Amino acid sequence: MYIEPASVDDAFAIAEIHVIAWQHTYRDILPAEVLAQLSVQQREAMWADSIAKGVPELLVARTEDQVAGFIAFGPSRDEDRTPESAEIWAIYLRPTALSKGIGRALWLAANQRMIKQGYRSVSLWVFIANQRAIKFYTAAGFRVQPKTQKDSTLGGAQAQKIRYVQVISE
Repeated sequence: MYIEPASVDDAFAIAEIHVIAWQHTYRDILPAEVLAQLSVQQREAMWADSIAKGVPELLVARTEDQVAGFIAFGPSRDEDRTPESAEIWAIYLRPTALSKGIGRALWLAANQRMIKQGYRSVSLWVFIANQRAIKFYTAAGFRVQPKTQKDSTLGGAQAQKIRYVQVISE
């Protein structure tokens, strides 16, 4: 397994992982009809545009020349952000790539890039019901930020999210 910056040629694989991971991970959090409506083609266009623009920055994990997962990160999009605040915008793996250290490797590679870019903290939003992700983020050193719970509406369905944060340093 190795990690490298995503290229526009990776946009389809990233979009496919994004949709498959949502359908797998959020099957008990979001309604089936919301997950069924996800479009690889729409996500492919979105990720190709992001890769071309460089925001957010994307890294991919490759195993046997197949993209196994990705992480997207960049400046924080939160209202209370500072110039030194980064955000993990997304991190997803193929379901077959879970629990193999790939997510951790992606996080560590992104963490090093954020430090080199001058960021001092990183945040992310996670569905409160996504206990697997919360366990991962907690093990990676993230801590819940009190009083940041918010409702998120996706396709008419509501789910609650909460922000996790971490001070980053070398």
